[in-house]
This record gives sequence, structure tokens and C-alpha cells, in this order.
Amino acid sequence: MYSIVDPDEDERSSPSSLDIHPLKLFDIAKSEGRPLFAAAPMVRYSKLAFRETVAEYGVDLTWTPMILAKEFNRSAVARDSDFTTSPTAPPTIAQLGANCPLEVARATTLLAPHVNGVDLNCGCPQSWACADSLGAALMQQPERVVSMVRAAQRALHDAGYGGRRSVSVKMRVLADPRRTADFVRAVEDAGADFLTVHGRTRSTRSSQPVDVQAIKLAAEHATRMPVLANGDVFTRRDAEERARETGTDGVMAARGLLENPALFRGDEGCPWEAVESFMAKVVKRPIPFKLVVHHLTEMCGSDRAGGTGGVGKGPLLNKEERMGLVGCGSMLELMDFLDSVRTLRRLE
Repeated sequence: MYSIVDPDEDERSSPSSLDIHPLKLFDIAKSEGRPLFAAAPMVRYSKLAFRETVAEYGVDLTWTPMILAKEFNRSAVARDSDFTTSPTAPPTIAQLGANCPLEVARATTLLAPHVNGVDLNCGCPQSWACADSLGAALMQQPERVVSMVRAAQRALHDAGYGGRRSVSVKMRVLADPRRTADFVRAVEDAGADFLTVHGRTRSTRSSQPVDVQAIKLAAEHATRMPVLANGDVFTRRDAEERARETGTDGVMAARGLLENPALFRGDEGCPWEAVESFMAKVVKRPIPFKLVVHHLTEMCGSDRAGGTGGVGKGPLLNKEERMGLVGCGSMLELMDFLDSVRTLRRLE
């Protein structure tokens, strides 16, 4: 029913991350004097190989791409396509795109044995999602969100996972601060374990900075559950500053981690070792070739990359090398290309 990756022999003895409740991770981060570090749900990009890579470099909690609950419940093809895990997967939250409590309950029951929690997507701004009353459209329907949170919690309890898995919500802020506060209180009263707040409204462009004060307001109205701040985090310093200025318990990154999987470790740019780690995982947890190339162009081509990868300031690969990267036509050709660059540039 799911794409469950067979473990290697040495992986079978590894303790399972499924034994860790996400709220425990918040406690651990707090005891270490830092915010919890999370990898955002990203369409196409938050696949298993990438989740395992960022977990090596300081990410505490990872998200799957949004899973459409209705299709997931009805189609084995959708389940194989949308969700992949392994015995050594890092702590993982499965994000659901849904607008019906029954669909949420069914998907939660199916996913509960394989993830640390489920998350309701109330933040996706894409027009197709909002047209189907998914994502950010749900910010206008708090009663429906409340019913879905409660349905997920009941499903966990009935399946024997009550208290062992979490139910969370990822939201955007609203233009009216009072409605943002009302939404937060409703979600908390419904029994959500924690909340992620993206500091933009549905109509705010990603090129505009996040509204730090709106995130802070949302966090202030969550009196019993931890809150993650999401948006515009590209360095460890960004993360720590965002947590301080918003009073949140953790920080979630998306584009920053695509460019530099080691940002939460404190690396100022993507290290070459992260590129090699990702490639080693892709071999074991395959994803489409074009997606592999896209990940590598993000890691190796960002102006924010470099500095810790052995090439000084700037991108890991120069313009000519990036052209060679995107010109590769197969995984074998791509691996040979990376080996040649490493040998020529003596990267470690």
C-alpha cells in the first residue's frame, strides 16, 4: 500500500524514530537552549531522500509534501506515489490536504503506523487548492478545521495511537489580526498538539518579507501548544533571530534548506558533503531524475551557497559547471560528472 523502502542489514538494528512523540522533540530542543528546527512540506521536494539528508544536518522534524487525503484513501497508485518511508526515516509529519473530517480520519488511520504525526494544511495559497476548499481557503472555515482536528485525534485514539502521535495545523496569517487570533484559539481548543504559522497571507507574494509581528501575535494566543515560525529562514542566525523576535518554540525552513541542507547546523553555505550525502540517499531512495537535478542546482547554484564547501564564497559550482550539471542525461552520467568535479576541485 505504501512505498516502504527495504532496510539494509545494518539499518534493521537502528532504533525507530517512531518512538518519539513530536512534543518530546520540542522539549529536547528547549533543554538545549535553542528552537526546534523543522523542514517544511514542499511539493515534489520533501521526498524521503531529502528528508533523510536534512536530518543529518540538524533538522529535528520533517514534513512530507502535502498528501491529498481523498485520493490517498482511494488509490493504491496515489499511496505509492505520495508517501515513502523506511525504518531509518527521521521523525516525520504527514501533511494532509483535506476538507472533510471523514477523509482526514481515514488517512490518519492509514498513516499512523508509519509517521510521528499528521498535519492539516491550512496554508497552501495555490488557486487549485483554494478552489477545492483546501489549503489557505480553510482559514475562512475555522469550524471545519476544528472538526478535522478532532476527527484526526479520534482516529489516532481508535487505532491505538492516542498520545503516541501528534495532530498539528499549518496556517497562514490573516489580514485581520483578530481573525488570526480567533483561528489559533479555535485550533488549540480543538486539541491540536502544535501549530505552524507562515507569516504571509494567502495573497502575499513570496518576494515580500514575512510579517514577524503577525507570527508573534499568533504565538501569543497559543497558550498551551508549541508554535513554529515559518518563512524567510536561510541561515542558523535567521532561525535563532526569528524564534527570539516571535517568541515561538521552533522554526521551519523551506527554500533555505533546498539551497543549503546544513543551514541549521550553522553552515553559511551548502557543504559539498551534503551534496554527496544526498546523492548516496537518492541511490537507495530513488526519485525522478529531473528532480535530482533540480535539487543539485539548488544546492550548488545558489548565490547564498559556498564558503564551507571548499570553494570559497559564491556557488559550489561555477556557471560552466552548472551548465554541465543540467546537461547530464542520466544518473550514471550525473554521478560521473560530480566525481569529476570533486576530483578536479579537490572538494571534500
